Amino acid sequence: MAATPSSYSITMRLYTAPDHGVIGAVATKISEAGGIVTAIDMAESRHDRLVVDVTCSAANEEHSHQLVACVEEIRGVEVHKVSDRTFLLHIGGKIEVTSKVPLKNRDDLSMAYTPGVGRVSSALAANPADVPRLTIKGNSVAVVTDGSAVLGLGNIGPGAALPVMEGKAALFKRFANINAWPICLATQDTDEIVKAVEMIAPGFGGINLEDIAAPRCFEIEARLRKSLDIPVFHDDQ
Repeated sequence: MAATPSSYSITMRLYTAPDHGVIGAVATKISEAGGIVTAIDMAESRHDRLVVDVTCSAANEEHSHQLVACVEEIRGVEVHKVSDRTFLLHIGGKIEVTSKVPLKNRDDLSMAYTPGVGRVSSALAANPADVPRLTIKGNSVAVVTDGSAVLGLGNIGPGAALPVMEGKAALFKRFANINAWPICLATQDTDEIVKAVEMIAPGFGGINLEDIAAPRCFEIEARLRKSLDIPVFHDDQ
């Protein structure tokens, strides 16, 4: 059973006897069980016990449980808690909105928001073609899903699809410096999806249809390409 570098990586917080030889025993036991020890950190050293964080990689979720079980068998070792590093990475989400302009004083606020922003809105009302230049629209993509065909997991719904859409948005930012935002729709009706995307389209420069089951995804894409004046593409292309 081959362990992977990080997909199933866990950190075990161990309470052990005040014998540093126990740490070697833990590493050996994990290795014998097919795991890969990637880090050992001494969190606390006291006269009566050691607190040690052991990070290791497993082949899959079941294997990670087996690694914990084998460590629990070691005399003088208590597994206090186990953290899945992938879940830790997702706590609070993977993306955020930040301001590109300073908002340090009244002068900044008067230009970024009221009253100065009203002048920009009035100018855009008179010249709609300037919207992509004077707003985020020119460099933003909506990552739209209904949660009906998420990765290899199938129809798991929009809420469960959100971490995947966050990841896609993070890829847009990291590799193309494009601002993207996950839009998870609580419907799997083709007409409703088309209507919803058409309604949010003014705020985006492109639409990425993501993890929508075939053949609906192709119909949705075709209809949106016809009705919108911005790029529309599907992740299956």
